[in-house]
Amino acid sequence: MQIVRRSLCLLNLNLKNGVNVCGSFSSVRWKSEIYSDVDAIAKRISESSSIVVMSGAGLSTASGIPDFRSPTTGIYANLEKFKLPYPEAIFELEYFKTNPGAFNIWAKEYFPGINFLPNKGHYFIKLLEEKGKLSKYFTQNIDGLERLAGVDPSKICEAHGTFSSASCTSCQEPYPMEDLKSELMSDLTPVCKKCNGFVKPDIVFFGENLPKRFFDDAEFDCLFSDLLICVGTSLEVYPFAGIVDLPRHNTARLLINNEIVGSFGSRPNDTGLLGDIQKNIEALCDKLGWSDDLTEIQLENEIKIMKNQK
Repeated sequence: MQIVRRSLCLLNLNLKNGVNVCGSFSSVRWKSEIYSDVDAIAKRISESSSIVVMSGAGLSTASGIPDFRSPTTGIYANLEKFKLPYPEAIFELEYFKTNPGAFNIWAKEYFPGINFLPNKGHYFIKLLEEKGKLSKYFTQNIDGLERLAGVDPSKICEAHGTFSSASCTSCQEPYPMEDLKSELMSDLTPVCKKCNGFVKPDIVFFGENLPKRFFDDAEFDCLFSDLLICVGTSLEVYPFAGIVDLPRHNTARLLINNEIVGSFGSRPNDTGLLGDIQKNIEALCDKLGWSDDLTEIQLENEIKIMKNQK
């Protein structure tokens, strides 16, 4: 396994012992076209039994959540009201320790299950799990929508952390999640009862370590996968983007994205569905004969979410 770990580290030239260093690099564009026969892709999924899925912000934009870096609509482009020294400061640990207000206002708006719901992309991942095909789901996203869609937490590796737990930024004392949610919704600043430090959800800020599980699971699950599906990411932020190159060279890889990214197109069994992610997932489920299953999972879960919100 050490060979695989070194390969992941080498793919991230700025990896510093697993610290999120705000690394963003221009991906190598290997080809302008990619094999996109939806019938062949559906057949591959049908025959696979150990699928790894990785996703980025593009998966959640259909739920109304903007990505981070789009020039006009991204989160970083719309933070003027917080008067930050620079946009990334809202997710910097040292800045939060002295100025938690900006992040707390942002967290109130984007707290999972309040203003945003899972979309068909999230339910497709849940469907892969129900069909016994999902080995592991890796995500850059911190919105928690895959959890809200019902994906088993044991199948999820949230590389950049989660809103499902919280802790003190000073002493790391765990903090009750319901208390944090209630306080954020009431515009109160959550404070540690043990040391009076500021509390935040356990999402990974710049300057914090990525979860150890990310590296351990990425090595093992990708090595033994028979298909990797990459959804809605630019593959520019490392070390997460390095996952895409961890499967064996002949392992099938499927890109569901607006455009070709990363090393897709460079391997013999690469395929892609380019364009609108939601439409491509619907078309894929139709070919698989899963359309009714997808609709049923979504309707049943949305009813459950509505009941829980009452």
